[in-house]
Amino acid sequence: MKQTRFDVIVVGAGMVGAALACALGLSGKRVALLEPHLPASFDLDAEPDLRVSAINRASQALFERLGVWQALAAQRISPFENMTVWDATGSGEIHFDSAEMGEPYLGHIIENRLVQWALLQRLAQLASVTVIEAALSELAFEPDQVTVSLADGTELSAELLVGADGAHSRVRALAGIEVLSRAYDQKGIVCHVATEKPHQRTAWQRFLPSGPLAFLPLADGRCSLVWSCDDAVAEQMMALSDEDFRLELAQAFGERLGAVTAVSERAAFPLLRRHAEQYVKPRLALVGDAAHTIHPLAGQGVNIGLLDASALTESLLESKGDLGQLRVLRRYERWRRGNNSLMMHTMDGFYRVFGNDHLPLVPLRNFALSFADRVSPLKSQLMRHAMGLEGDLPQWSRS
Repeated sequence: MKQTRFDVIVVGAGMVGAALACALGLSGKRVALLEPHLPASFDLDAEPDLRVSAINRASQALFERLGVWQALAAQRISPFENMTVWDATGSGEIHFDSAEMGEPYLGHIIENRLVQWALLQRLAQLASVTVIEAALSELAFEPDQVTVSLADGTELSAELLVGADGAHSRVRALAGIEVLSRAYDQKGIVCHVATEKPHQRTAWQRFLPSGPLAFLPLADGRCSLVWSCDDAVAEQMMALSDEDFRLELAQAFGERLGAVTAVSERAAFPLLRRHAEQYVKPRLALVGDAAHTIHPLAGQGVNIGLLDASALTESLLESKGDLGQLRVLRRYERWRRGNNSLMMHTMDGFYRVFGNDHLPLVPLRNFALSFADRVSPLKSQLMRHAMGLEGDLPQWSRS
C-alpha cells in the first residue's frame, strides 16, 4: 500500500460510496475506498442483474460529471419515455410523457452492478484514490483524525470517515449512531419477465391492496419486476412454480402488457424504513443506505443516496480547513436529513393511502389520480421533482 494517511476514508464501494470516492478524488482529495468483496468484471453475456435502479436526471448529471455516463450509455441501459400509474381498485390513472415536458426521456433503468462496475473502472484511473479490498475491523476517533483498523491488522487514518456501507452499516454501529426503523411487513419480489406486448419504453406501476407492482423496461425487451407485497402474499408467490407465478402475475398486473410469457429466477427481500438519528459526528458522516432506506414504490432510494454523495462533496470542498470538523459536516446534515425525511414520509403516505382497499379511501384516491392527470402544471411539477430537475439540488447533480 502506497500510503496509510488519507484525507477521506470511504467504507463501502456500492453505487453511492464509489460515486462519492470518485467525486472527491476528481477534486484532488486523497481517498481510500474500502470494500470487503469487490465484484468481478461486468459480463454482458450474463443474465441481467435482478437488482436495477431507476436512475433519474440528477443522478445522470452526477455520473456525467464523474466521467462514467458514456461508459454506462454504451452498455445495456434502458431509457424510458413514459410512466403509467393506476389503481387496481378503480379507474384512477395518471400518465407521464417526456415529450409533453419537452424532455427526451424521464430516466433510465440500469442494473446496479453495471453502475458499480463503471464507477470502479473510473476510480482505477484516479491516482488520488486507493481502492482496498478489505473488511473494517475497528474505529478510533481522535481530536485530529480517525483511525481505521482492517481485519489484517493494517491501520489507516484520515481527517474524515464516511460510512457508505449499506443498511446494516458497520460504521454506523461502531460509531454508536442509533437508527429509527419500521418494518412495512412486506417483501419486495424481483425478477425479469417477458410479456406478450412490448413495454413501449414505459415504466408501469399498478397499486394493489397488498402493495405496488411495477414493470420497468429493460434493454433486451423484457421488464424488471418489482412487486412489493404483504409478507403472506410474498411467501405464496415465492412458493409457486414458474408457470403458476406467471399466471398470478399477469392477473395481478391486469394484463396491461398481455400475457406474461416467461419469468427468470426470483428473489425476495424484506422492506424496512430506516433513518439514522444522526448523519454526522466529529470526523464521521453517513450517506446512502447507511443513513436511510425508504419504500421502493417510487424508485428513489439510490437517487437520494447519490444526492447525499453530491451534497457531502460540495460541503467538504467549500470548507477551508479540516474536513472532519463538525461545523463542516453539519451543513451536509442540515441539507440532506430534512429532504430525505420529507421523501420518506411522502413515500409512507403513498404506501398507506394506496396499500389497502378501505372503501372511504378508494374513490378519493382514484379521483386524486385522475385529477392530477388532467392538471398539466401539477403533473409536470410532480414529475420534474421526481426526475431530479428541480428542488434543492447540489451543483454536482444539476443538469
